[in-house]
Amino acid sequence: MRLFLDAHLSGRRVAESLRRAGHDVLAADEERALDEWRDDELLALAADQGRILVTCDVKEFPRIARGWAEAGRGHAGCTILVGIDHSQFGVILRTVAAVLEVRPDHADWRDYTCFVSRPGPP
Repeated sequence: MRLFLDAHLSGRRVAESLRRAGHDVLAADEERALDEWRDDELLALAADQGRILVTCDVKEFPRIARGWAEAGRGHAGCTILVGIDHSQFGVILRTVAAVLEVRPDHADWRDYTCFVSRPGPP
């Protein structure tokens, strides 16, 4: 899958693990040029590159995704991690793996926004 990790998710820990699992991952915290970008601009970048956005930002991204849907603006998918601290790397990896397993076809993510919480014990 082509993924874009929001700035709150560790590129060093989360992105690298996802890459080892075979995913094509861009992480905002690995790209200094993205430091000052607004959240809607990050979703636009992910959409332009055909990447599913993964974020822990439950405050901003639901509003942005809803606004895009109301405006008829498309994106490549958005996964919002709920109740998971950005420092819980193992939980983030298990949660992302679980949601990608449920929806394994990249095309099925088009304009799909989901809220996911931590999966059960491994």
